[in-house]
Amino acid sequence: MTLLQADPAVIAEGVNLMWVLVVTFLIFFMHAGFAMLEAGQVRSKNVANQLTKNLLTWSVGVTFFFLVGAGVNALVGGLTGPGSTGVASAFSVLAPGAANAWVGWLFGAVFAMTAATIVSGAVAGRMKLRAYVAYTVLLAGVIYPVVTGLTWAGGFLGAMGFHDFAGGVIVHAMGGVAGLTAAYMVGPRVDRFNDDGSVNVIPGHSLTFAALGTLILAFGWYGFNVGTAATVFSVSDGTLQLGAFATVGRVAVTTTLGMAAGAIGAAAATLYKTGKVDTLYVANGLLAGLVSVTAITDAIVWPGAVAVGLLAGIQLPIVFAFVEKRLKIDDVCAVFPVHGSAGVLGALAFPFVATEFWGGGGVGYLVSTFTTQLVGVVVILAWTVVATGVVFGVIKAMGEIRVSREHEIEGLDISEHGVNTYPEFGKPDTVTDGGFTEENGIVRADGGEEPNDGGIKLVTAFIRPDKLSDVKEGLAEIGAPSLSVTNVSGRGSQPAKKGQWRGEEYTVDLHQKVKIECVVADIPAEDVAVAIRDAARTGEPGDGKVFVLPVEDAYQIRTGEQGTVAV
Repeated sequence: MTLLQADPAVIAEGVNLMWVLVVTFLIFFMHAGFAMLEAGQVRSKNVANQLTKNLLTWSVGVTFFFLVGAGVNALVGGLTGPGSTGVASAFSVLAPGAANAWVGWLFGAVFAMTAATIVSGAVAGRMKLRAYVAYTVLLAGVIYPVVTGLTWAGGFLGAMGFHDFAGGVIVHAMGGVAGLTAAYMVGPRVDRFNDDGSVNVIPGHSLTFAALGTLILAFGWYGFNVGTAATVFSVSDGTLQLGAFATVGRVAVTTTLGMAAGAIGAAAATLYKTGKVDTLYVANGLLAGLVSVTAITDAIVWPGAVAVGLLAGIQLPIVFAFVEKRLKIDDVCAVFPVHGSAGVLGALAFPFVATEFWGGGGVGYLVSTFTTQLVGVVVILAWTVVATGVVFGVIKAMGEIRVSREHEIEGLDISEHGVNTYPEFGKPDTVTDGGFTEENGIVRADGGEEPNDGGIKLVTAFIRPDKLSDVKEGLAEIGAPSLSVTNVSGRGSQPAKKGQWRGEEYTVDLHQKVKIECVVADIPAEDVAVAIRDAARTGEPGDGKVFVLPVEDAYQIRTGEQGTVAV
């Protein structure tokens, strides 16, 4: 049988299912973007914790969305809408032979997990992992499915005409408001706010990660929006025809314009506010622009996409400052201004930029559509705030919402996971050179002479962290690889610098250094000091200093030996 003889309905179904799977995989890749974006905006001591949350959001969340959430979605849609459904039919996605329905379930699942992972960025750096995972279970199983049941699954909001094409409110504003509520419930990070209410800036550790995550998310967003728009083929009068590609072109253009306008709006707002273009705000603005058009991208005029995107970018620093300075809520990754307020803005702006309004819809259309959009936004956000508040309220009452102050200061990577994301002192390995073997068979790495007037000396150096490897190699070359290394902060002749994080300026007067300590007896302290000096030098202010101090005595704990032999 040739292609022309094949059943057009079979071809259309096969191609359309494959399209849905492809865009589903594209949306799944957005989790890599969220992981990089959030990891870049937290401190280095909390990176592994943030990455773990992203991994578990998908793993735990998608499991409970499959077991419970999809059925709750269908059940709520049937109970609150004009249709009807029973428990058995609502959970029929689990039935054997429902392969096509399973594809639709997976497409819905990646949307659900996007909403879930947004929350993790708001509570970074202080929430217990078990508390976050418990909330993820309930969000994926109940909280988010209730929202989709009221809308996309045929519930009363969907029946009254609430317009949310790809989840600007249902996914993003819902996730942003949930994150804001969670951040309020868990409280701010240690030292985020002073007793007088003033704000301390706590910069993230990597703008590179944040920018990379932003671009990965923007790439995946085409699956989010364009993927939702496209039906590749349809069948009419027994013939194969193109599907919804008239809509696809509009969605692709308005998504792109909204994205670009969001970045431009945020750049302009920060330039006006501080005289500088804030890199992180530009990245966040790009995402806010995408969020703002996601609910409406299928039915707006292209100038409307530009206008809404610009407003979403401009509101970003304003809303973030309000949340931070007025509400005193520590939203680490700015999830509310990026996802929450931007999503609401787009949904409420819909009637003013809709193709139907500009095509002659008139004031009647404007009023009725705005009313519908407002009701939808209020219902969805009210449910999200109440449900999230109850869940975290219970967890907080149990004393399980937050890590201890000591663990927070130490960092969640160590306290929650027992790992160090950046083990600077673990590599490169340095081979011990220049040693000798004593009569008792003990290998000594520091030579066997009697310098330092037969005494013991301590060589202490403060160097740039990036020069540690060179110093280790330099010490090995003179036969003195034994050393202790500590991360420290301090100041000397290196001038203080001004930093900026989301438009807020802060002073960097304590610079990151590495402290090296070498206790030597059988190697000249001068040789050690010179080796460190030569290996650590860059010629720029801030290279550090080396000090040589006498040591009165030394004791070997294992053997009890005293004096130079103990070294």
